[in-house]
Amino acid sequence: MQVQNTNSFRPFGRALLVLLCGISPIRVSSRAEATAAAQTAAPLKPAVGTIKTISADDLTLAIDGGTELKIQFTADVKVVRVPPGSKDLKEAVPIQLSDLQPGDRVLVRAKPGSDAAAFVAGMIVAMKKADIAEKQQKEREEWQRHGIGGLVSSVDTAQNTITIKTLSAAGSKDIVVHVGNSTILRRYAPGSVNFDEAAVAPISAIQAGDQLRARGTRNADGAEFTADEVVSGSFRNIAGIVTAVNASAGTLTLNDLATKKSVELKITQESQMKKLPDRMAQGIAMRLKGISAGANGAAAPAGQPQTPQGQGQAAPNGNAGGTGAPGGAGGPGGGQRTGDLQQMLSRLPASPLGDFQKGDAVMVVATSGQGDGPSTVITMLGGVEPILQASSNGQAASILSPWSLGAGGGGDMGNP
Repeated sequence: MQVQNTNSFRPFGRALLVLLCGISPIRVSSRAEATAAAQTAAPLKPAVGTIKTISADDLTLAIDGGTELKIQFTADVKVVRVPPGSKDLKEAVPIQLSDLQPGDRVLVRAKPGSDAAAFVAGMIVAMKKADIAEKQQKEREEWQRHGIGGLVSSVDTAQNTITIKTLSAAGSKDIVVHVGNSTILRRYAPGSVNFDEAAVAPISAIQAGDQLRARGTRNADGAEFTADEVVSGSFRNIAGIVTAVNASAGTLTLNDLATKKSVELKITQESQMKKLPDRMAQGIAMRLKGISAGANGAAAPAGQPQTPQGQGQAAPNGNAGGTGAPGGAGGPGGGQRTGDLQQMLSRLPASPLGDFQKGDAVMVVATSGQGDGPSTVITMLGGVEPILQASSNGQAASILSPWSLGAGGGGDMGNP
């Protein structure tokens, strides 16, 4: 089965590196030429990152990976703007240095003769922050309206189908996801929580127990789903009691309720942490018990913005079904309601690490970890005592699994 890799930073970066660097093979015909070539300083590689600060003479670039680089300008520097999604400079439009702003994504080619101590820009290729934000919003809406997610139950590589278990207001449901030759299949890198690092992978890489999100089209009864795009990964689902919080180190220690062992987790800027209001937690618990929550169910807090991790919309009173709520999946521009719970979870405001205290019950989706190091939190949900009392481990995992995976890529230079 053929898969495509689109909407990823890495292919764009590689394409521009080849385009801007003009790499070509060199034939060394003698030892003298080889010595001379070895003594010639290699040109600096183009730098890619987000503008942190900028002045009339230089800018500070936050390089992907965590470092910073000071880049100087000259009067003849060439600056062009490309739209998110570009793989080359065919759509490049010249702009002025004064058009660049903090938050813009740029690829900077060093001027010949520059060295690591004095990186002088010869050409700057920019993706404007506003353009990336607009593209991200469209992708969020696309995943919001046409996305599903759940835990993988089985994979049939012969039939190119994946069966996932989802949790809706009506209870647990199996959905068969169909993938075809045009389906984009990606898989999260081990230890990564960054969607832009999700790489192309065949359907055979997907295993039972994985978390999966798909974007595409449901059939009439919702039992089957034709996927345009799939992202999957192997993650840890942990339910436990907080035993220690180290805010300065960005770590949290849990007592895993399943294994009765202590688990150390790392918190990063990408970690999503939220706390359920008690009313919402009670409503979800009632659903897991198979009881209709009714008017006192898990209603989503009003006024909270939508995010890409949701997969459908529940009615304002917490019941499934219905159409036409303004701004919702059944409202203007929306699709059909699915009654799934992830939309309600996605609307919750973020909670800082300081909001989590010793003795709190939490549910966590984390990376599988690397070596002996701690796993990195992707999603942590607090206020879940009623849910843990009402659900099995599988049900709890189904609540968080679709919510934890990022939506469509944030632009071909990565997230700003």
